[in-house]
Amino acid sequence: MTRSFRARLRAPLLALGALAALTVAACEEVTAPLEDPAATTYAPALGVNISQMTRTASGLYVQTLVSTTGAVADTGQTVSTYYVGYLTNGRQFDGNRGTGRPFSFQLGRGQVIKGWDEGIRGMRVGERRRLVIPPSLGYGGSTNGSIPAGSVLVFEIDLVSATAATTTAIAGS
Repeated sequence: MTRSFRARLRAPLLALGALAALTVAACEEVTAPLEDPAATTYAPALGVNISQMTRTASGLYVQTLVSTTGAVADTGQTVSTYYVGYLTNGRQFDGNRGTGRPFSFQLGRGQVIKGWDEGIRGMRVGERRRLVIPPSLGYGGSTNGSIPAGSVLVFEIDLVSATAATTTAIAGS
């Protein structure tokens, strides 16, 4: 190659290299500080009092709001729920309560965030629980739609049904 040809190639190659480096940098996950549920201030409307909740080994906080004697949800079952999800400032980010369309998934199979798999296991059909989910059991340091990175999540969940391979338990039946 002649010196002049190499010189003409150098500028576009340098530009392409810089563009590639910027693209890789833009694709890296942004890490945010993770909120601590025990040190977080909750909007009064949420009714969260961490001292009245049970903390699991993973850091999930659980409170039963309505007790029942219905069937117990267990890993592998398909469960149906009504729920409302909030950020700690009281802003609702998701929910299906009042829609008449429960959300169903297979418990313990990673189809939902870890805090749900853990917090719903052991619930009884007809029960309502409040879960305070640390970022490590939610979306971690990543932003997910309107949920900021590092957020503690607050859910109120009603277990409507838990279906095993051969039996179904439905609230109110």
